[in-house]
Amino acid sequence: MSQAKVNLLGMSPTKMEAFFAQLGEKPFRARQLLKWIHQRGVINFDDMTDMSKSLRAKLAEVAEIRPPEMLSQADSKDGTRKWIIRVGEDSMVEAVYIPEGERGTLCVSSQVGCSLDCSFCSTGKQGFQRDLTASEIIGQVWLANESFDSFGLTKSRAVTNVVMMGMGEPLLNFDNVVDAMTLMMDDNAYGISKRRVTLSTSGVVPALDKLAEVSDASLAISLHAPTDELRNTLVPVNKKYPIAELLRSAQDYIGGQSDKRRTVTVEYTLIAGINDQPEHAQQLATLLTDFPCKINLIPFNPFPGSDYQRPSKNAVQRFWESLNRAGFVVTVRKTRGDDIDGACGQLVGNFKDKTRRSERYKKRIESGDEQVVKFVG
Repeated sequence: MSQAKVNLLGMSPTKMEAFFAQLGEKPFRARQLLKWIHQRGVINFDDMTDMSKSLRAKLAEVAEIRPPEMLSQADSKDGTRKWIIRVGEDSMVEAVYIPEGERGTLCVSSQVGCSLDCSFCSTGKQGFQRDLTASEIIGQVWLANESFDSFGLTKSRAVTNVVMMGMGEPLLNFDNVVDAMTLMMDDNAYGISKRRVTLSTSGVVPALDKLAEVSDASLAISLHAPTDELRNTLVPVNKKYPIAELLRSAQDYIGGQSDKRRTVTVEYTLIAGINDQPEHAQQLATLLTDFPCKINLIPFNPFPGSDYQRPSKNAVQRFWESLNRAGFVVTVRKTRGDDIDGACGQLVGNFKDKTRRSERYKKRIESGDEQVVKFVG
């Protein structure tokens, strides 16, 4: 039985150098291959003309460059684009591209489904199947660039920003997410600034503490409530890692970066009658006093089966004004792509979870199982 070929698409620069070392090749070969894949969009070894024929033949014997399969593309009237991407026989995830002036932001998924079951997010209602591989994560960036035919145009590439805010909790797929983000920021791959690659977490504190040791990507925290009592309902992982621990970890993360001007983005989904009242704004302002952040308010995007409602424009405006008067930098996220179900909180994908895997996985997280939260200690 022949050995399965290794997929090089998601290999970080360090791992790529180790791979070439095993072949008896020098480190610069890794840099060459990274540029072919991620800057030129080439996945056929025969087309990599600055490598010898013998090396190309050797690579073809043991390796492949295999992006995930794009099943469909939907374009919104506002310019947003959503892809359905196959990542297994019965599994699909979604990625969304949002243009804004000269900026093109790609929202990338990290898991098939999500186990955290935040009450306002449609993805969590679908259950959880598995982590995405590094190839499947960076493959979303590769497919987006191919979709816009922007390979080879580094200075005007369509994707200028990446946010790990799609399906799944990125910090529960730690190693693969870190490898993918490393490629996003590496000069031999996509060369995106660390200020333009953002990881968003619901608050897996041990993993966030660990992230500071291996990455300097930008950070967003999905807060959504000013008190533990309310956040326990909206974001159940808060029962394990309450707000004070999350804010401490986030502050430590940016405090350890070389650029001392960096801040954390605090994401706050406004839900009518739940967390959008004046007292919630006052509590949030008090909670975030002296916390280096900017606040991104996200009006709730309805989805089938949810009892939550979108707040009124007046409620959003009052909330914004209260925080603004308290001295915070506050933005209100525009709803983009809702006509193609591409808005924040609407990604659902399509996959089978016949084994109640999501329920068991969630219990292991809540119990602190080190095989799941493997970065503890």
